Amino acid sequence: MIPEVWQTRVRQSLEAHFSAGLQRSRRHAFDACGPLRRIEGRDFLTFASNDYLGLAADPRIKDALRNAVGHWGLGSGAAQLLGGYTAAHKGLEERLADWVGQPRALLFSTGYQANLAMLDALAGKGDLICEDRLNHASLIDAARISGATLRRYLHTDSDSLDRRLEKARADHALVATDSVFSMDGDLAPLTELATVARRHDALFLVDDAHALGVIGDQGCGAAASSGANPALVMATLGKALGSFGAFLAGNEDLIEWVAQTGRAHIYTTAPPPAVAAATLVAVELARQEDWRRQKLAELIHRLRSGAAKRGIELLPSDTPIQPLVLRSVERAASVSEGLAQQGIWVPAIRPPTVPADSCRLRITLTAAHEPAHVDRLLEALESIL
Repeated sequence: MIPEVWQTRVRQSLEAHFSAGLQRSRRHAFDACGPLRRIEGRDFLTFASNDYLGLAADPRIKDALRNAVGHWGLGSGAAQLLGGYTAAHKGLEERLADWVGQPRALLFSTGYQANLAMLDALAGKGDLICEDRLNHASLIDAARISGATLRRYLHTDSDSLDRRLEKARADHALVATDSVFSMDGDLAPLTELATVARRHDALFLVDDAHALGVIGDQGCGAAASSGANPALVMATLGKALGSFGAFLAGNEDLIEWVAQTGRAHIYTTAPPPAVAAATLVAVELARQEDWRRQKLAELIHRLRSGAAKRGIELLPSDTPIQPLVLRSVERAASVSEGLAQQGIWVPAIRPPTVPADSCRLRITLTAAHEPAHVDRLLEALESIL
């Protein structure tokens, strides 16, 4: 039974939300993640997936999962500290730590959870957390929950960060940034930010979710390839690896402290061991198959050069995230619907994900796309814009 005052409040809030054009809907797909999908009875060419390397439906990973389920079953049955931690988890952690050049890794079910555990364990009342204004919501929320003072510096601006740290003069400060920003696709100046953080004795933390597998030697990520040497790296397994989960990587003491005190780690069931075993295969494929990154780079160039020739202005980005800013909610929704009518799936991105005046299409490319797919998207955009 819902009290009438609450029913009225929720109903009015929903009506205002919908009338502002901010309604979102979950559309169910009928097949595996890939460029061509059947969504609610219609066939679409999709540009809305973070499966950057095209591994989500790779038959070798599917075989690995089937075999792992035969051994491990489905669920882990408990939190990691209560018996849910298996040899499959341990093997994946060791391989992930080696990949990103850190001594140790700790698995989580989601990147959101990993960031919550990280800042919950490391920061508290009296501490300072400085974050890029465009950081992912999980880092912003984690800072707020930690109880530390949160200060946000200008986007990708190391001088702004320096001023924030200088003004605060906290005894214990942390600097946290995305490496690749999820809505703009641009890169943080990691080495510059790391230099500023060191100058102020601040702990430097990097969310590498959209860079792992895509950037650096063997796809080791932006944090490792930049030489910034952050204290902790967070990355997800559900994007370029096509799997599920996330991890933190850093030195033994930091990782052990998060494992011992991070509430989002302690009080949740461990990821399924079969998924961990299959993800280990995904890691090996991502590291070894450089052709995926090469193809992705070629597709990014094709999209950007084709857009420029057609007068379509994309935000500056060398990553698979290629935003087309359309400003208003109405315009973004209209262009998205126009693409859908031509069988192309690129959902509009609206508030609260982005500010009201920077609504956009977030076009994402994967190694599973083909040049003809990119050309079809460009032709459709040209006919609509």
